Amino acid sequence: MPEQNIDFGKYGARGIKAHEAVARRLDALAGYIATPVTARRGLLARLHYLTRTEHALQAARDAGLTVTDRTLTAWLQGTHAPSRKNLERIDTAYKTVRRHNVARYLLGRLNADGRGTRVEIHPLNQSRVPRARQRVVEYRSFNVRHWDRVVQAWADNDPQALDDAWIEKIVDLGSQWGQYEYVTNVGFAA
Repeated sequence: MPEQNIDFGKYGARGIKAHEAVARRLDALAGYIATPVTARRGLLARLHYLTRTEHALQAARDAGLTVTDRTLTAWLQGTHAPSRKNLERIDTAYKTVRRHNVARYLLGRLNADGRGTRVEIHPLNQSRVPRARQRVVEYRSFNVRHWDRVVQAWADNDPQALDDAWIEKIVDLGSQWGQYEYVTNVGFAA
């Protein structure tokens, strides 16, 4: 069953890869700036976050924001506006730095001193699949005690590593774990 969904959606099933749903939930827990980077307020908030310390500025440069200090100052003062390409770089650098900054905090909250976190998996949507081709897939919940590899792969923005780490967790569902390769949602709180 696992890795057999090569033609996913062929009969009308809808959903996303489970590791993508996990990444979305971790992104929501990270608490990104809500104002878009295209608005002046959103741009300034991201630039202040990326330039508040030397460590943050170096992390932003490592994440792809490769402009001079003079250009950064001009953007912060409002005398120049970044190009669309630079806005994308600023947003990407911000998200990369933010992920690394909150990863340790999230890891502590999710591991909860060895108690772990309850995870809910909402199965794929089969409402458009002909009745004869539908399979029985139900809502599942289970406890994940060790989030280290999942959070590290998310912080590194490595989808393949995140997929591998998440599959390692859902194998605990037993022989049916492959039914949860595609889902509508994965929910948990930290």
